Amino acid sequence: MHVPAALRQFAAGQRTLAVELAEPGTLRLTLERVREHYPGVVERALDEQGHPRPHVNLFVDGQSVRAGAALGLSTPVGAGSEVWILPAVSGG
Repeated sequence: MHVPAALRQFAAGQRTLAVELAEPGTLRLTLERVREHYPGVVERALDEQGHPRPHVNLFVDGQSVRAGAALGLSTPVGAGSEVWILPAVSGG
């Protein structure tokens, strides 16, 4: 999982986190595994109801979990998948 600079303080300064899953799972399961070791990362990416915060974008293998026919936190994550947490960028 790729961690943005703003959240690295909650991930022991790491840019990427290795997440071990016993079998292919979902983004929700992946985030649960991260929460076990780095709870501050997930608490800032998800709201109190467990949904992605409006200012946070989540991607699995380059695909937004919100766009198009996205599956949200039910998006499949397999061995070798890349998960990104990115802050939303706005401007004009």
